[in-house]
Amino acid sequence: MKDALIVSLLSVIPRNHGAQAMGWFARTGLSRVITRAFVSIYRVNLDEAEGDISDFPTLEALFTRSLKPGVRPIDASPDALVSPVDGTCAAVGLTTDGRIELPGGQHLNVGSLLGSHPNDEREVAVLYLSPKDYHRVHVPREGRATGWKYVPGTLWPVFPAAVRKVPDLFSKNERSVVHFDTELGQVDVVLVGAFGVGRISLELCDLITNTGGVATSQAVAPPLALKRGELLGTFHLGSTVVLVLPPGAVQWSIRSGDKIRLGTSIAHRPHQLEG
Repeated sequence: MKDALIVSLLSVIPRNHGAQAMGWFARTGLSRVITRAFVSIYRVNLDEAEGDISDFPTLEALFTRSLKPGVRPIDASPDALVSPVDGTCAAVGLTTDGRIELPGGQHLNVGSLLGSHPNDEREVAVLYLSPKDYHRVHVPREGRATGWKYVPGTLWPVFPAAVRKVPDLFSKNERSVVHFDTELGQVDVVLVGAFGVGRISLELCDLITNTGGVATSQAVAPPLALKRGELLGTFHLGSTVVLVLPPGAVQWSIRSGDKIRLGTSIAHRPHQLEG
C-alpha cells in the first residue's frame, strides 16, 4: 500500500525535477547525515566495499562505491554470459510479439525500450537493483562496444509496485543503451534510470543522464574492445539493467525472482547445456 501511494503521488509531480533536486542533495556534504541511517535501514553490506562508512562523504559516494578486489569473481567459462550487476531477476526469456511479461501482468516492449523496431524476437533479462545493492554495471560478455544511445524520458521509480502499476514503465524512463558485438551476436545493455538521483554515467563517453540532454545516438569508432567484467557504467541511485540478445543465442540459467551477483553465470550457449 505504501509503495502504491508513492506511485500515485509521483504521477502528479514533476519527477525529473524532483530527481534533480534529490541528486543535488545526494552530492552535497549535507547528505552525509543520513548515510548511516540508510545503511542500517536497507542493510547495505559495506564489508565488501572499499573503505568504511567514514570514507563516504556524501550519499552519492555511498551509492557509487566500489568493491574490494576479488569479492565478485567473474565466471571465465568461454560459453557463459555473466550478470553485469548485483540484484534480482525480474523477468527472463524469449519475447512474444516483441514483448516480455513482467511481474504483475505488465509487459516490456523491447522495440520501444531500445528506441528501434527489431524484426524478430529477442532473448531478454530484466535485472532489478534495490537500494542496498552495489550500483556499478559491468560488461556481461567480452566483445566490442560499437555504439551507444541516450533516450530521454521521465523517471518513474522501478520497484515492483511501480512496475505493476505503470504500463511499459522501462520504455518511459530515461535510459542509456550500449551495443556490443560479441560471439553471441549483438548484445544490448540497457541502463534504465529511476526516480531518486536519476543519473547514469557511462565509462566509454562523457554522457550523464537527467541533465537536460537531448536524444543522442553515437557510433564508437573504432569499436572499443572490452573484457568480461570490465566497468561499463554507474547508477547514481538504484535502477534496472535489461540485457537484450538475439533469439536462441543463450539458454538462461536464472528464473524470475532469483537473486543474482555480479560475475556469476546467468546463461550459456545452448550447445554447452545440451552437451
